[in-house]
Amino acid sequence: MTSALSDKTVLVTAAAQGIGRASALAFARAGARVHAVDINGVRVKVLEADHPSITTHKLDVLDDRAVAALVSQIGSVDVLFNCAGIMYHDMILDFDMDHLDFAFDLNVKSMIRMIRAVLPGMIARKSGSIINMASAAGYVKGLPGQFTFSTTKAAVIGLTKSVAAECVSHGIRCNAICPGVIDTPSMNDRLKATGDYEGTRTTLLSRLPMGRFGTPEEVASLVVFVAGAPYLTGQTFMIDGGWTA
Repeated sequence: MTSALSDKTVLVTAAAQGIGRASALAFARAGARVHAVDINGVRVKVLEADHPSITTHKLDVLDDRAVAALVSQIGSVDVLFNCAGIMYHDMILDFDMDHLDFAFDLNVKSMIRMIRAVLPGMIARKSGSIINMASAAGYVKGLPGQFTFSTTKAAVIGLTKSVAAECVSHGIRCNAICPGVIDTPSMNDRLKATGDYEGTRTTLLSRLPMGRFGTPEEVASLVVFVAGAPYLTGQTFMIDGGWTA
């Protein structure tokens, strides 16, 4: 059976680790030609040895010229997965405005930058799928200590729905993925930064009805499904182990 993504060109950001890496591999296994990008060019390069359909590039998604140059180099992009993002631990009374500005740049404006770069080609072909990384936090639930993250990820939902509404007549779909707590390297780094890794991990697990964290591969399977589902647009897909049920 031929995959809906066979011979499609896919562009994945933040592909050096975690959900981005797992998604790049999942797209490649589904038959796509994958361009995996990350600001850490050395780390993302490893993906080329993991699958022959993956080409890697060093890219700063905050750099307009670099983004435009890369998309020009790649040519037609059928699927864009905007995965780059950052999380700060903060609250409304103690957040850092510089952190908030940077988070909007990376969590929201980088997505806009990437979408604007690939959109003309998609419009010309009357076809395209855009998937944005949002979060259960800020969409369904608010969490103490995640003010900046939740605020910016809520903006991603608005961005997604706006692009979906504007582009549906051109045959282009735009959807958002909203993970809960996923066992990624960045999550483990944040747990270590609390100074009580085991205690914080146990507390997080106690909130999850399934009793475990999600895996990057589980999120990647949803990303690939949404990318290839031709009648889905403007939707937000929760994948949180029942946390928001």
